[in-house]
Amino acid sequence: MKRGYRQLIDEAEASIETLSVEEASTLFGNSDVTFVDLRDRRELERDGRIPGAFNCPRGMLEFWIDPESPYHKPVFAEPRKFVFYCASGWRSALATLAAQDMGLDAVCHVSGGFSAWKKAEKPTELVDRKG
Repeated sequence: MKRGYRQLIDEAEASIETLSVEEASTLFGNSDVTFVDLRDRRELERDGRIPGAFNCPRGMLEFWIDPESPYHKPVFAEPRKFVFYCASGWRSALATLAAQDMGLDAVCHVSGGFSAWKKAEKPTELVDRKG
């Protein structure tokens, strides 16, 4: 193996904006900021999410960002800052680099992910199977 997951994450973090939970929490609730939860539906239903976060499963991110894709989501074309997070900050680091490479200018991720957010006792909400 030429490069393992840890090296990929380290390389991504050298090229992207990484926020601490405290820094990210100062953006929470801003109308020009969208928190993007990259975890899958099972994780959301089991653990909850940051209130109001937009769920984009990591495997769909590039397809949802690209306006040429049949799966494009208009939220990614809006002029706003995107704060990505996952469970521990690994997927979100890689996703932030991919989004940045695709042309999203204002994109960053939360170090430690949702686990760190919950540990810091920041706001969370439960997600039911329908919402």
